[in-house]
Amino acid sequence: MLLNKTFLTSSQKTQISAIWNNEYPKSLSFTDSKGFDNYLATLSEPLHYILESESGALLAWACKFIRDNEKWFAVILDEKIHGQGKGTLLLNALKEDEPVLNAWVIDKEEALKLNGEIYKSPLNFYLKNGFLVYPEIRLENEKMSAVKISWKK
Repeated sequence: MLLNKTFLTSSQKTQISAIWNNEYPKSLSFTDSKGFDNYLATLSEPLHYILESESGALLAWACKFIRDNEKWFAVILDEKIHGQGKGTLLLNALKEDEPVLNAWVIDKEEALKLNGEIYKSPLNFYLKNGFLVYPEIRLENEKMSAVKISWKK
């Protein structure tokens, strides 16, 4: 079941944070319970999308928000549902009512996840879903190296 909402419950935040820490590079992980709340506090006008299993377990989260007068988004899926079309389902929900969507995507496979595995870049997934890469626009800091992607209706 796909839900969209303007706020998240404490339980949803805990589940999203756990998926985030499992899926993203270690450099982006949250070290305490306030980490995800702190991240959310940086987002302007967030709209959250939650994908739940039939039993109510949170499987994926996406969010679109305003940054620098543009619409941006973030997506995270539990590894259990990779390759099942759920990411495309979430992207299509994000694209509704939007002429343009932007995101930062880690495009190098050198970062390690908390479990020691190499983080696999999702760049090809976004290319398959109609996004363009802007290699000249990069985010480089101590936490990540990423390239800007954009989708236009």
